[in-house]
Amino acid sequence: MSTILECKNLTKNYDKKVALHNINLALEGGHIIGLLGPNGSGKTTLIKLINGLLQPTEGELYINQNPVGIESKKIVSYLPDQTYLEANLRVREIIDYFKDFYEDFDETRAYDMLAKLQITPSDKLKTMSKGTKEKVQLILVMSRRAKLYILDEPIAGVDPAARDYILNVILSNYDEDATILISTHLIADIENILDEVIFLKNGEIALTSSVDDIREKQGTSIDSLFREVFKC
Repeated sequence: MSTILECKNLTKNYDKKVALHNINLALEGGHIIGLLGPNGSGKTTLIKLINGLLQPTEGELYINQNPVGIESKKIVSYLPDQTYLEANLRVREIIDYFKDFYEDFDETRAYDMLAKLQITPSDKLKTMSKGTKEKVQLILVMSRRAKLYILDEPIAGVDPAARDYILNVILSNYDEDATILISTHLIADIENILDEVIFLKNGEIALTSSVDDIREKQGTSIDSLFREVFKC
């Protein structure tokens, strides 16, 4: 698989505070990768840099060999950790908007996922629970046929009974050459779907590894290793 995301000496400072320092990273297509770290580790900053919401202080960032910009945004599908959709809109109206805005949006896939999650397209967002709104956002993101999906806390707002189904939605609705980067604190809930992990600590990479290597060579789960590394 080709490299979908590459960071070269990537650094981001906020005034005198260093949020990310000298990040060197290359992610290949076709993998599900956990971006893991405690609050303040730099996860959100990295996600915002990938999506062009922030500019790096130093270094370079490429997506599918292009710098972050118009071309990269055509192939990146981003789920933020907060609801951003207009509450007065009906679900079908939002789907129409996404279909017009994104060339790679698959309307059939969106309605299929809505049906499986028993969400009515005619309902307005303001009538929904926080968890259902987050499911709608996830459906919109996964209905794009993107090359890189960035999911920030995709299961944080749903009850435990729904998490397995949400993860199944993620697994069942992306192309095999695409990459999914998931940032979450609920490591035990997602580690079974991960191929690789990145641990961020104080703005630097503390570890990158395949999940199989961690289990075989260190004989531990991702959740247990995370607790050891970060002394949780």
